[in-house]
Amino acid sequence: MSESSPPPPIAGDSQTTAANESDSNAKCQTAIQSLSSIVTTTTIPSTISLLLADSSVSAAISSLLLRPDSGAGDNNLCRWLYDTFQSTEPSLHLLVLRFVPLIAGLYLSRVPLRQPQAGFEAVLLALYAHETTSRAGQAVTVNIPDLSHPSIYHESKGPSKNNSTCLNIAVVSSTLDPHGTVRSTRRARIVGVALDLYYSEISRMPRESKLDFCGACEKWAGGNGAVVDEEESVVARSERDGGGRIPLPWELVQPMMRILGHCLMGTKVEDREVTEAASRACQSLYLRALHDINPKVILAAGSLLRLREMALDPKNQIDHTEISNDNLLSV
Repeated sequence: MSESSPPPPIAGDSQTTAANESDSNAKCQTAIQSLSSIVTTTTIPSTISLLLADSSVSAAISSLLLRPDSGAGDNNLCRWLYDTFQSTEPSLHLLVLRFVPLIAGLYLSRVPLRQPQAGFEAVLLALYAHETTSRAGQAVTVNIPDLSHPSIYHESKGPSKNNSTCLNIAVVSSTLDPHGTVRSTRRARIVGVALDLYYSEISRMPRESKLDFCGACEKWAGGNGAVVDEEESVVARSERDGGGRIPLPWELVQPMMRILGHCLMGTKVEDREVTEAASRACQSLYLRALHDINPKVILAAGSLLRLREMALDPKNQIDHTEISNDNLLSV
């Protein structure tokens, strides 16, 4: 019996695909041309993929973001980042997400200094609105394994339970309410959601972006986590620390720990600079948590540090799938 030939391609589908690709290329080229008028110190690559990997362009954009007035509402770069993320093109989203660590780090560090940051807030609100729409009013949850249920690995000592009625569900991130402005009570939540969005694409982020994040975490913790004078004013403390030390609520720390966990354990072995920067950031957060007596952060940061120590321990550098020569008998 002869095999049936595949159906011929539908002309309408191929035309739609070609139109979508053309529209996507047009959006990318428009974004690149707009960026060329803002970043004038280096040549802008012709494609988004090359632009994301270009270290000289990233350095030029970072230099513009580091300017004292970079977060103002009339800042051209902030306006470009906002408009670019409003596009439905995923590659343009990646380009904006690459600079989230630097934007979040500068924004939160400058809050005590009461500088105008409407530009940074617009970008962060765009990220928050995107994630709010994507979740469609649903919380992010995980099902925690329950040892009271038997599995292929163990038998339950107690009476068996119905899995359909006894799920152990934990809320990773609660539902998001739409916000059009950034208030002090919402700030950590909005930035935390932006970091969650960054984490969802962290495997595609360049190493410089991860280094920016680790540096921001270390500054937020107050450098080495040293004890501070409680009577010192917030502004004086921020100026002394370089505008770094900030409050660390769990809604902000939780995505920070996920990203640091990837930087510690999920990067390539040869990329030691990222892992060392992440280790320093975790150490700073751990010392800060000890000072603040914050049990959640103490447990999270301490666990990451312990996992890192275990990964570096020579005793754990064993491949248990290999057969040891010590157990072989020679005839």
